[in-house]
Amino acid sequence: MKKRYIPPECKGKTLLVVHAMSPSKYFIMKRIKRMGVKVVCLHRERVSALEEYVDEWIIADLGNTTESLHAVKTFLVTKPEFAFDGAVTFWDEAVLLTSRIVDTLHLNGIPYHIAELVKNKFTFRNFCEKNGLPAPKHHVLHSKKDIPSLEKRLSYPLVVKPMYGASSAYVVKVFNRQDLEETYDYIKNNMKSFWLASEWENLEIFAEEYIDGDEVDIDILLQNGKVKFYCISDNFNKSREKFFVDSGQSLPSSLPVGQQDALINMAEEILEKLGILNGCIHFEAKYGEKGPYPIEVNMRMGGDYVYSYVKSAWRVDLVEASVHIALGIYVKYEKPENPYQYIVGWDLQPDASGMLTALEISPELKKKSYLEEIYITQEVGDAILRPPEGYNSLGWLTVSGNNLLDAKDNLQEALSFIHYKVVEFDEESALGKTARKSTLSTAILKKNILLQAEKIERVHRATFKSQRHLKIGIAGNKVHGGAKNNPSNAPLTSLIEDTLLSRGYEIFVFDFNNLGKAFSELRQTNVDFVFNVTDGINNNMHLQPQAAAILESLQIPYTGTSSANLAFCRDKIRLKKLFEYHDIPTPEWDYVYKIGETISDKLRYPLLVKPSDRDDSFGISNASVVTDKKSLHKQISYIINKLKCSVLIEEYLDGDEYEVSIIGNDEGDVQVLPLTRSIFTGMPKGYWHIYPEGKRETPPSAYRKIIRQNPLKSVSPKLQSLITEIALDAYHVSRCYDYGRVDIRLDKEDNPYVLEVDPNPPLSRESEFVKAAKVAGMDYGDLLEEIIAAAVKRY
Repeated sequence: MKKRYIPPECKGKTLLVVHAMSPSKYFIMKRIKRMGVKVVCLHRERVSALEEYVDEWIIADLGNTTESLHAVKTFLVTKPEFAFDGAVTFWDEAVLLTSRIVDTLHLNGIPYHIAELVKNKFTFRNFCEKNGLPAPKHHVLHSKKDIPSLEKRLSYPLVVKPMYGASSAYVVKVFNRQDLEETYDYIKNNMKSFWLASEWENLEIFAEEYIDGDEVDIDILLQNGKVKFYCISDNFNKSREKFFVDSGQSLPSSLPVGQQDALINMAEEILEKLGILNGCIHFEAKYGEKGPYPIEVNMRMGGDYVYSYVKSAWRVDLVEASVHIALGIYVKYEKPENPYQYIVGWDLQPDASGMLTALEISPELKKKSYLEEIYITQEVGDAILRPPEGYNSLGWLTVSGNNLLDAKDNLQEALSFIHYKVVEFDEESALGKTARKSTLSTAILKKNILLQAEKIERVHRATFKSQRHLKIGIAGNKVHGGAKNNPSNAPLTSLIEDTLLSRGYEIFVFDFNNLGKAFSELRQTNVDFVFNVTDGINNNMHLQPQAAAILESLQIPYTGTSSANLAFCRDKIRLKKLFEYHDIPTPEWDYVYKIGETISDKLRYPLLVKPSDRDDSFGISNASVVTDKKSLHKQISYIINKLKCSVLIEEYLDGDEYEVSIIGNDEGDVQVLPLTRSIFTGMPKGYWHIYPEGKRETPPSAYRKIIRQNPLKSVSPKLQSLITEIALDAYHVSRCYDYGRVDIRLDKEDNPYVLEVDPNPPLSRESEFVKAAKVAGMDYGDLLEEIIAAAVKRY
């Protein structure tokens, strides 16, 4: 086998790569490894697809700078043979963290104070103004109250955009005040859903004057303050009406030489005044009537096909150059007067959002010598969201030619080999869309939509409107949750019955506390569908799964989770094992079935000791939190001997608790209702921060100090998003159907951990699930109908 050549300048060098990137960028790690360097990757988790290219992993939350720096330092102490010679990132949201690492370890790179200034587009423009550099006039938009002062300084049309951002997401052109107000609401209410938004430093917005002109990208290699290489590429159709999205690029630029010189001189001056001495820079700019203007300075290699077309046109490897600059290896390039090839890159974008229902790429395309690269990011059945719904595409391709016209002709031929169909959907349905409008609204996740989305959506709407014609049965007994131990309360079945009758449903009630009668009536009444709120059978709560099994045996569709999963989620030991298997964060834990069984010595006190197969905090008291072995064994003995249960032992977490209420299924819409937060800090000394048995409903004075918060206050969007995503993972792996609740507890560093999943949570008017729906704008009847609709679609 031929031995791989390793450049002598890289031999023995160790490089820290910050962030493992997305699959479209995995080639970068492969390219770095082929250079012969030892690769250490700092990422939130190991990536199996990159194992052969990464020598060592450092695992940390990259959104937590302190944790990441600590992890890096710990790694260097424990493995000094991997002392870093350089650090680099190819991921935009990791630029600031990389700068922190560069500063801390005194490596080549961009200092943090510079990176922080540049990453924020608003402060970057302020810097340009103060230093006599060209910049669009701009104004912050903290709220719509800033619009009058903005209008005194700026004239329409304007461009509104996030201070942080990527891929031109939520960058919108506006033409008047009404347009500006509507756009402000659109960006504020939707940008949290952008897949990179949780990694942004903030979600602030600003506006700037619109500069008409030619937009370009300038890719620059900078070492020791000297430009070692640059190339300018033209952007096609960057502005589509209101939105700014890439259609494609051509290389080299066809702008007049004088304009190109002005653009690179401007870029070089800005980088010099910023104090950026080393790096691969992707500089976005415009040339307007008054000359060149900067748009954005990306302190890493450009994304998508930038690497491909620069290498094809100029034979300059930007990955190799980025690594050399980070390692302090001298780079030198002799740039010819003309490129080796003329390159055109093109983004494959439908005109509107929809479902990809057909995709065919002729094998003839791969035979064409002009094809440089094609990368498809979607597959049939995926949702493709275009502005305003979203910012993804089908993929891209790059082609070459002997000149620009030749390359454009080749592009047209290449596109003729690619055939796809996107079935549009109307803006009311917004299939495939993820949006969290505010803390008072629901987050809607639509994925894995079936083919023929238009037809499916029409059926869905007709089903929702016609579901009131169904014969609905209500299976229940006592009040489900809330105050079920209070006999003065009317049965939950009566509450649901009255609500649905008022909306025109034909209703039948089945009392599972009288099973024989209920079973007979279920067979005789011929109901179409059952709303299942049973707590068990004949007042035995342990038989809740069996109640659902009876409905299954009669082949009657019903709301909520299957009998098997009701039993599964009740068994907290099996549920914990499931969480661990799927890497869902949950407190460190162990379990015992008998007294005297060994308990893991990895657990750290205090510990929470509770029955492993009970609901509603059964068997939990202030004594359930233990601080030593003696009290641990005492509590284990109490649960096994008196309560006749196996025991779950988990590390006690001291932070806030969140109840995440969810409606929907994996096949359709999933709505995350506004989160409910429990704050325990006001509790008296001597009380652990837990909910003991029955204390949620009728708390004594000590537990009245717990603050129940919904809507949330002073909770960062990033934390809300993280809690929501973890809860959705737990909800789906637990196979909840139609609705459910996930309980999450934070540790002292605000890291979320899943405690348990309730697949059929309480639906009494005083339950937190119903209260969360109310905050989201649903009254009780709306909530019931949403659950019915989710179940009807599932069947």
